[in-house]
Amino acid sequence: MTTARNRAIDRIRRDRTLTSKTALLELEAKREPATVSTHLNLDEMDDAMISDERLELVFTCCHPALALDAQVALTLRTLGGLTTEEIARAFLVPEPTMAKRLTRAKAKIKAAGIPFRVPPAHLLPDRLAAVLAVVYLIFNEGYGGRGDLAAEAIRLGRAFAELMPDEPEVHGLLALMLLNDSRRDARFSDGTVVLLRDQDRSLWDTVQIADGKAVLERALALGGRGPYVLQAAIASLHVDEPQDWPQIAALYGELARATSSPVVELNRAAALAEAGEAEAALALVDGLELESYHYFHATRAELLRRLDRDDEARAAYDRALSLVHSDAERRFLEQRVAELANRSAGDPADAS
Repeated sequence: MTTARNRAIDRIRRDRTLTSKTALLELEAKREPATVSTHLNLDEMDDAMISDERLELVFTCCHPALALDAQVALTLRTLGGLTTEEIARAFLVPEPTMAKRLTRAKAKIKAAGIPFRVPPAHLLPDRLAAVLAVVYLIFNEGYGGRGDLAAEAIRLGRAFAELMPDEPEVHGLLALMLLNDSRRDARFSDGTVVLLRDQDRSLWDTVQIADGKAVLERALALGGRGPYVLQAAIASLHVDEPQDWPQIAALYGELARATSSPVVELNRAAALAEAGEAEAALALVDGLELESYHYFHATRAELLRRLDRDDEARAAYDRALSLVHSDAERRFLEQRVAELANRSAGDPADAS
């Protein structure tokens, strides 16, 4: 059945391509002859070339001849609408480092003469990890306040799930995006980030939450236990009331073992703190190497604040402010610093 479905997808794609190319040839026949390149110009590509074929182009750019991080970075730059600076932040590297990676990737494509074309259906799984990462990072950039990018990532996720209906990680990613995006209207107030525990639940999109949970059930039914399914399971627990913080921390632990990601460990520390283990959470955070990541310093500041180590908390908040890029998150951190100053001054109005 899988082979038959893949062949059918391939046949449909060939027929659609033939139709579109025939129309183009008829148009070109009315013009002067021109040399047609079989390669995409990665420097000149713009959104006008993409239209509703964006997902196919993502698969096209995620060529396995490139290293995985290069595939993802190049696709984000070429098709995702992200700047080099934004991509560098996503990879937690300096902007010049990312610029060099992009340059090397383009040079390799040119030197090797890599043809950029949509792979046949049976080769799509070879590019699965890179395409998942691209869509995920586009959503993450949008989650910080760019609703257009978040909406585009969800649209790509839905198309992806239709294209590869038996891949649990594809459904896991879609569920993760739907569940997180369902809280979009409650995440910001007066230009400032609102923490999950302080959000107005009446602003949450309950229909989208139900949709996300249903997609997660599909992923689990397919035997999914990969990183995106685990993250979707965590996001599902976040919208429950009350939240099961010990279970959330346990799932972050499983995710950390699967990914070896210090950012996941940072999230696990935050969950441990919510479960009442602030000392253990701080010990975990202090063992991470995320010096250039503003969430690291913001999380550490919050833990120090909870442990009444105000001077150290203030220094950590200052470091987070020096690294933050989002205006909404900057205002939130500034509020935290002000609350800390009020507490140090013995202001009884401070209820933090």
